[in-house]
Amino acid sequence: QVQLQESGPGLVKPSQTLSLACTVSGVSITTNYYYWSWIRQAPGKGLEWIGYIAYSGSTYRSPSLKSRISISRDTSKNQFTLQLSSVTPDDTAVYYCNIYGSDDWGLGTQVTVSS
Repeated sequence: QVQLQESGPGLVKPSQTLSLACTVSGVSITTNYYYWSWIRQAPGKGLEWIGYIAYSGSTYRSPSLKSRISISRDTSKNQFTLQLSSVTPDDTAVYYCNIYGSDDWGLGTQVTVSS
């Protein structure tokens, strides 16, 4: 059974860099044709797809966020990470990781950007 779990700070100050990790169990993140995504949902808004890192290590980032995001992985920990720089209160959201195109999601982690 595949499980994904997000972790990271719940509170980040404006202009800082947010770092989140998604730890995966039940399948290796290097398994062929798996794409590991980050998605967020701001209060009162719909889901916003942030980007993914592929089984090969290649990444694709949302054009609207591309200049501020970095997605990487640590295969020794079976984990992939998201970094979002220069955060503002508009980045306040619940952040999820998931297997792209599947129903396998983490439970989400609340991130609040506030001074």
